[in-house]
Formats: sequence, C-alpha cells, structure tokens
Amino acid sequence: MECKTRLDHVVINVRRDMDAAEDLCKALGFTVTPRGYHTLGSINHLMMFDTNYFELIGIPKVGEIKRADLIAAPVGINGLVFKTDNVDDTHAHLVTLEMAGEEPRAFSRPVELDGETKDAKFRTVTVRPDVFPEGRIYFCEHGTPELVWRPEWLSHPNGTLEIAEVMVVTEDVPGVASDYARLIEGEVNVLREGVRVVDLADARLSFRTPRGYREQYGDLVSELGDRKSIFGAVIFRTPSLALVASALEGMDNPPPATIGAESIIIRLPDYDSVLEFVGPEA
Repeated sequence: MECKTRLDHVVINVRRDMDAAEDLCKALGFTVTPRGYHTLGSINHLMMFDTNYFELIGIPKVGEIKRADLIAAPVGINGLVFKTDNVDDTHAHLVTLEMAGEEPRAFSRPVELDGETKDAKFRTVTVRPDVFPEGRIYFCEHGTPELVWRPEWLSHPNGTLEIAEVMVVTEDVPGVASDYARLIEGEVNVLREGVRVVDLADARLSFRTPRGYREQYGDLVSELGDRKSIFGAVIFRTPSLALVASALEGMDNPPPATIGAESIIIRLPDYDSVLEFVGPEA
C-alpha cells in the first residue's frame, strides 16, 4: 500500500531564544526566512525546501505570553507536521482513530513582499497530546502556499534539498511505528532488529530503540530522561556534504559534530537537537 500522506514541516521549539537560534541556523548554511509573527502569539523562522520545511518556533522575549504551550513543552524537536488539503476531513479521520485533539483552527502571519504586506494563512488540526508523547503532531492546510514557498528562499549555502527523514526514539518501536502507520495510512516495514520505518509519499519516519540510537549517534544523542519517546533526529538530504562541512569549518564556535564519508551529524546543545546531513543516494 502506497502512503499518500506528505511531510509538511518539522519544528524546533526555541522558546525565548529565537535570536541565537536564527544566527545559528544561518551559520550552519541555511537560508532563513524573515521573522514571522503569528496571530496566535508565536514567532518563527523557516528554512524552506521544495516540498517541506524546517521551522524554528518560539515566543517574543517581552510581552504577554500567548503560547504557554511552548513554554511548557521541552526545548528541541517537538513538532511533526503533515500536509492536508482539508483539515475538516482530517479531523474526521482523527476522530475515527480516537486520536483527535483540538478542533481545527485558523491563523495567519503577515509576509512582506516587494513592499507589500500580505497574510499567509493556515488551518491546522492536532492529534491528542497523549497519543505521541515525543511532541506535537498535527496536520496543516496551507491557504496561501505561494507566500510560504518563495523561490528566493529555496536554495541554501549548505546545499540542503529537503527533510528526508524524521527519527523517533522509543522503547516500544513496534507499537509506536504501528500508531504512526494508522495515523498516516501507511505501513510498517522492518529494516532490522530494533529498527522500523514508515514511508510517507515524500519522506520517511524511522523508529529506533534508545540503544540503537546511541549506537548510531554516540555522544551526540538526546536523552529520553523520564519521557517514553522523543524525536531523536532530523535527517536532511544534500548533494554535497562538503558544503555542510565548509559551513561548520567557517563557524567561530561550531557545535559538536561528527563528520563522516556518508553523513555529517551535528548536535545543537542549546536546543537539545540532533541534525544529520546525508548525500543524495542515502
């Protein structure tokens, strides 16, 4: 069965540390969009690719806190978002699965283009928080995709082409993989002992045990602590690992990293996150 669900974006929660997070992503060789201000009260920056994107989300340093959920949520990779053409239909699907969270909601943020301000519009629907404790899982319907996927934002000095994979680390690999497969109407495949994958139409979800995660990433891993599961890594595809290595070498204070022949693994200590870059054939 071919899964038709597509990845929309992955989110790192940086809380009030948006300035430093923006600077870090630029130093890593990403093209970072101008700061966005949601009507919900959050702020963001995006790193756009052809079909999906990577998002930094947080709240302003001063003023009323309208997104208390971002303060309560752990810093790090805490959002996995799938595309939908109709959030109402998706909500009905979640109700059938007994996974429904909040009712669909609409929001926007202004985008300045050529001296004119337009509203980028979104509708989202969430999965109930206790279903996937690794983070926020929701679906996004883009009302104005032309204001989000702009040609000037799609190329990056580090060469990144797309988010190719999101890794979930959990003690219950079979159970969690099965729940995701039900959610996105996909199927689970076993790669090897302790590793399962669910393929979307344009990306992959992988599931590993904490032991397998540490064997792959060594001391760069994020720890589960008292959590049942976490998002262990975001894996990006690039045509040239040399471009990523060059960005790291050009940093005054580069983050911890392992540079290999087939991948580059980077830990962002301030945001308890692991980013991996792989070549086009990986």
